[in-house]
Formats: sequence, C-alpha cells, structure tokens
Amino acid sequence: MSETVSGDLCPARAGPVRSPQSLVAGLTLVALAALSLWLISDLDQGTLQSMGPALLPRWLAIAVGLCGLVLVGTSFTTDGDFLERWSLRGPVFVIGSILAFALTIRGYSFGAFALPGLGLLVAGPLGIILGGYATPEARLRELVILALSLTPFCMVLFGDLLNLPIPVFPQALTSLFPADWSQKAVLRACAALMTAGAIVIFLATRNRHPGPVDVADHSGRI
Repeated sequence: MSETVSGDLCPARAGPVRSPQSLVAGLTLVALAALSLWLISDLDQGTLQSMGPALLPRWLAIAVGLCGLVLVGTSFTTDGDFLERWSLRGPVFVIGSILAFALTIRGYSFGAFALPGLGLLVAGPLGIILGGYATPEARLRELVILALSLTPFCMVLFGDLLNLPIPVFPQALTSLFPADWSQKAVLRACAALMTAGAIVIFLATRNRHPGPVDVADHSGRI
C-alpha cells in the first residue's frame, strides 16, 4: 500500500522551501525530541557524579531536536530532494513490533482485557519477527533464526551480566525446571535452548532454495 505524499511529480519548487524532504525530516525529529522530553519530564536528571534515569535520554532528545532544527533551517537555504513516494508497510510493522513487545513483556490489562506477562523470552522473538516484515524482502526462516539468536544474547546480557530487572520468561515456565535451580540457571538454560534451536533450524534448512521475493512496493518503483 502506498501513498503519494507530494511532489516528485511536480519538479518546480513553490514557496520558500527549497528542500521539502529536509523540512519533513527536521520537523519529525523535533516532534520526536519534544515527545521524549515530555515523557521523561517526571524523571530525575541527577548530576554527572550521580546520574539519574533522565540524564542520558534528556540530553539525547535535546541533541536530536537540535539536529532537527538544523535540517529545518537548511531546508530553506539549500536545494534538496522532493518527498518521494513511500509505503505504509515499514511504519506499520515497526510500530506494531514495538507495541507487541511493550504489551507482552510485562503484561497489560485494560478493563476485562488482560495479557499475561510473557517476558523477554516471548516478547523478544515476537518483536524481532514482526519488525522484520517491515521490508518486503523478509523471509520467515531468516527472521526466526535471527530472533532465536538475538533474544538469548539479550537475555544473558541484561538479565545475567547486567542484572537489570527485566522480566525474562513467563512465571509459568519456572515450574518446568527443577525447584532448586536459581533464576539465572533457568535463564541460561532457556538461552542455550534458543541458541540450539537457531543452529538446528539453520542447519536443517540451509540447502533449501528460497522462493522469489517481491521487492516491488506496487507504487511503480522497484
């Protein structure tokens, strides 16, 4: 599905904007920076000696906003590209993967509707596979192998090495392991199983010829 946003069908520039693509990109960055600053407004920034949770995201948002302002300024002074045709596929799958990850990793409830917390073990592969379909070149085999490789890496990095309080697996899964196993032992076992699954899928399907990939966005461009 695609939409024509503007004008590469009309080569003549109208008005003071000399680079519509830079203008839209700059405004998007400024909007993202403003949204980020608003979302973290309740967090403590701290100091350089005692950094708070808002220090890095706040200054990162300010840097992104400044870059956006530079782009907006140059869009009036420097000739640039017009907006091109674009597809909704990428934004839909990327935003959908982020929402799916956010709703499933800790669980979500809204009235009678409730999702159990599934942890990184399920939310990770789900987000990776959904996000991978943002491109028409995506293949399920490669996405599954990628998901089963990246997720255990993140599990060990955040849950084991950095000891971050990230939910790693569904609570129901812990009953499947011996009662005397620690949480980190269960984490490592799950990570090992997922890595082994990625290797098995890779070896079992490496000789299969992939089907043709539709790289056209059906908007007249390849």
